[in-house]
Amino acid sequence: MVAVEGASLSAESRGDAMIIAISGDLDIVTSPQLDERLTQAEADHSTIILDFGEVTFLDTSALAVIVGHWKTAEARGRTLALANARYRYTKTLWITGLADKLTLYDTVDEGLAALTRSAGTADG
Repeated sequence: MVAVEGASLSAESRGDAMIIAISGDLDIVTSPQLDERLTQAEADHSTIILDFGEVTFLDTSALAVIVGHWKTAEARGRTLALANARYRYTKTLWITGLADKLTLYDTVDEGLAALTRSAGTADG
């Protein structure tokens, strides 16, 4: 787990997917750590799910990091999805319209199941 002032990030590998759980504020102070963690995850995983269940604030600097990595994932045929994004704390996603573009799941397990079904459909 990486802890910085105002937030902590932990990562768990589940097969080809990396789950990055975030707790606290995602802002200009913590965005560089999120960027670094996403870059590391992209090296070994084709699917990344950001677990926003414990996020208490999301600003535009963090949003820029997420969008940058999402665009990279899309260009490479990979997946970057969000789970547990609670409107009260992540309303920036909705205000900017990104909630309609990014893949959002109610839970991490729902995301993993949907992505597994999707991969199975694509394979055969």
